[in-house]
Amino acid sequence: MVSRLSASDAAFFHLENTATPMYVGSLSILRKPRAGLSYETLLETVEHRLPQIPRYRQKVREVTLGLARPVWVDDRDFDITYHIRRSALPSPGSDAQLHDLIARLGSRPLDRTRPLWEMYLVEGLTKNRIAIYTKTHQALVNGMTALEIGHVIADRSQKPPEFGEDIWIPAREPSDRQLVLGAIGEWITRPTSQLAALRDTVTEVATSASELAAVGRRVAEVARTVARGTAPSSPLNTTVSRNRRFSVDQHRLEDYRLVRARYNCDINDVVLAVVAGALRNWLLSRGEPVTPTTTVRAMAPMSVYPDAELDSSGPGQAISEVSPFLVDLPVGEGNPVVRLSQIAHATESHPTAGSLVDARTIVTLSGFAPPTLHAMGIRVATGFSARLFNLLITNVPGAQKQMYVAGTKLLETYAVPPLLQNQVLAIGVTSYDGMLYFGINADRDAMSDVDVLPSLLRESLDELLEAAK
Repeated sequence: MVSRLSASDAAFFHLENTATPMYVGSLSILRKPRAGLSYETLLETVEHRLPQIPRYRQKVREVTLGLARPVWVDDRDFDITYHIRRSALPSPGSDAQLHDLIARLGSRPLDRTRPLWEMYLVEGLTKNRIAIYTKTHQALVNGMTALEIGHVIADRSQKPPEFGEDIWIPAREPSDRQLVLGAIGEWITRPTSQLAALRDTVTEVATSASELAAVGRRVAEVARTVARGTAPSSPLNTTVSRNRRFSVDQHRLEDYRLVRARYNCDINDVVLAVVAGALRNWLLSRGEPVTPTTTVRAMAPMSVYPDAELDSSGPGQAISEVSPFLVDLPVGEGNPVVRLSQIAHATESHPTAGSLVDARTIVTLSGFAPPTLHAMGIRVATGFSARLFNLLITNVPGAQKQMYVAGTKLLETYAVPPLLQNQVLAIGVTSYDGMLYFGINADRDAMSDVDVLPSLLRESLDELLEAAK
């Protein structure tokens, strides 16, 4: 089956370079079962779910001379063992070794001649654990016709559901001549296609699964975001190298609920305030000038319900939009409560504040939605010039109950967001089963001290908890 990439998908595909590969990463830590989670079992699990994500068996073919956007075509040589790989940590198999491995894997671009995804089963982790790391190109996941693979391989029960036999027969791959003729045919029959592509770029930046619903509102949000102007100068913005560092942290969700209840705000506000406090202390530790008015602008996309869902079946049934949200984090403010208040005010002023998704209702979504929601948020951020913000923060709610992959308990889940051009830090936050998991991706050269951020995040949260007593 041949289909043309959308305008935004094509933009993500062409914008990639060796320093900033356009992927969406996810790291899952699982409890190793007595019988182990074999490589063969993981292969079988993914194979059974591929019919739900058919694009994972398709590759991108470009059209000669760029006469039209590239197309998705079935990979007739699809080999799942190429995409799902095994790796083992050397003894002692520490978390630090795992994070180093993720940093190395995340710095490598995907093979553009094959379907644009990879998965690694990582063995040898201490405390009887194993890890699964997935990396998917941003052009592949749009939240509607294509979900992130981590979304569909997770189950709500230890016994995986039964799947029918998958008989997949790849379509014949078109020749270069056929692709050119198809492009010429489109120019003849649809001469306004370039204008349509421009329109799609504006509307699809919101990653809407409801086609062109509420286009006027989405365009207005894009205009408001662009109107904010360039971001303030920051050491977070410099040339990005090809090498990465990856670190993590985890907090109790109950602590965030306590602060939320005390100050009548949203958990997302508390997350952003905690990050703001950590960045403040990071800047001070570097001897950077921090004045009372110093800010760091974050792109923090919001997962929202579509208007139609709010009007009919109520929240929690579907998520069709991720809305752009630029917030100036008040890192110059020394009082943690004032920082939180300023961020909460900014959130309340956002047009979609009344339809934000929360962790209590997302459990009605099938599978494990956070990987897809992170991907949608990253698509939104990438749709804007990186000059508009200093760093990307994706924060998405996940199921508040135990999940499983191939019958194996999912213990922890971390997003591995990509670095954008001239941005040396990206943070992905996922709530799951009573915890908040921070995935911190950074440039190895510009942020050699990224390992201090987890302790700074904890200190920032402790400040808010102390104030909330």
